[in-house]
Amino acid sequence: MSSHREAPEISKDPVADSTDLYAFVSPDEPDTVTIIANYVPLEGPDGGPNFYEFGDDVLYAINIDNDNDGDADIVYEFRFDTQVTDPNTFLYNTGPIQSLTDANWNRRQTYSVTRVDNEGGYSRSTLLGTGLACPPCNIGPLSTPDYGALATAAVHSLPNDVTVFAGQRAEGFYVDLGAIFDLGILRPFEQAHATFGLQNTGLGKMAAGVNSTKGLNVHSIAIQVPKSELGSNWGRSRSMASANSVIGVWTSAYRQKVRVRDDSGDHFCAGPYVQVSRLGNPLVNEVLIPMGKKDYWNSQAPAGDSQFASFYSNPQLAQLLPVLYPNVFPYLATYNAGPPAPNRADLVAILLTGIPPGLIAGFQNFTGTTQADMLRLNMAINPSTSPANTGLLGNDVAGFPNGRRVFDDVVTIELRCLAGAVLKLVDPGFTPDAAAGAINEGLTSAATDLTAMGTENYLSSFPYLGVPHSGFLVPAS
Repeated sequence: MSSHREAPEISKDPVADSTDLYAFVSPDEPDTVTIIANYVPLEGPDGGPNFYEFGDDVLYAINIDNDNDGDADIVYEFRFDTQVTDPNTFLYNTGPIQSLTDANWNRRQTYSVTRVDNEGGYSRSTLLGTGLACPPCNIGPLSTPDYGALATAAVHSLPNDVTVFAGQRAEGFYVDLGAIFDLGILRPFEQAHATFGLQNTGLGKMAAGVNSTKGLNVHSIAIQVPKSELGSNWGRSRSMASANSVIGVWTSAYRQKVRVRDDSGDHFCAGPYVQVSRLGNPLVNEVLIPMGKKDYWNSQAPAGDSQFASFYSNPQLAQLLPVLYPNVFPYLATYNAGPPAPNRADLVAILLTGIPPGLIAGFQNFTGTTQADMLRLNMAINPSTSPANTGLLGNDVAGFPNGRRVFDDVVTIELRCLAGAVLKLVDPGFTPDAAAGAINEGLTSAATDLTAMGTENYLSSFPYLGVPHSGFLVPAS
């Protein structure tokens, strides 16, 4: 999945596991940018009595680079605190939770938000809010009878017209995970797979994909910030062609180096914070970074990502596609065979530097030659009035890889790019295979309709990810 359980160590630490990152110009507030960082993958809605929550011992950060060096110029830090009001009951709640201060709610979380500005070798921290309430998890019609009202009450206003929310949301990322990790089954030509007689499995009858995240929840940190707060030069540029309009965004999570348990089961943490998780572009650590380097990749800062460039410029999956699907990707097979050795400058541009001016008419999100895995958002590009969930591949310059909206089908987009759909932009002599543009998860038919989104429950306003699924009303599979 996008970054769910993507590395061996972080898969054992779900509260610190960055699962998805979104960054987009807010469709209903176009003078602002919304950034959403999701954690705690694969939450079953009926996960009581210890329902899901953020980690009190995790430092969560949303990072913004606005001067094209791959380092964070602005950081929004989030720290959480959990309170148990009645330690003598096993229950999460002892009656209906009808407000964020309801005495029936036994285990609640609050959080603080701090902005850190890094400039000229100095850091300045500003506390924007403290004691901010998270909503409870969506338990069911008796425990959380008006969940929408609870979630609305948990949207907080901070200084400088910043808005925040932290709490449970419906999982917005959709993926046919079982197919992809079953030796790369791709729709709509799975019958051409070369491995173990796949055509005898009857999969040809399954035109639609299987959404592995259907009915699941996540924990989201969402922040909506005026564009003027994110780029010091924004007021003078406001042009799609200007480098000052482009920001790089990534999320990270940190733990202190030392954790000590006592005989009672309690623990305390000490020492400096170290990075245990990060996420910029979707699916990178999941699919491009090899198993032996995944934990190390999670510990590194984007500014040092040139050390991983070979995994972007010659990814293993791009090499495997013509092998797994003989005669389906003949042009890619020829390109992979060389000479010269494959050098996927298209993927490097999309994922490590941003797309420079001149490759796509009317678009750029280039941040210079520093190779850094970040979501790059050109803030001068207005939200689309008729969005395509294939983003830039669907001629929608407001979508991925120009940032990422909650409904963008990033799996289909990245699989098509890996298969060579846009390699011609940087290598005019290359002819894309027809199959590259035909890859489809079979999950995308409804994902541009914000009012009828199936189990994703997308909203048309902040925080955009929908009301989480309740434990009592788990959607049918």
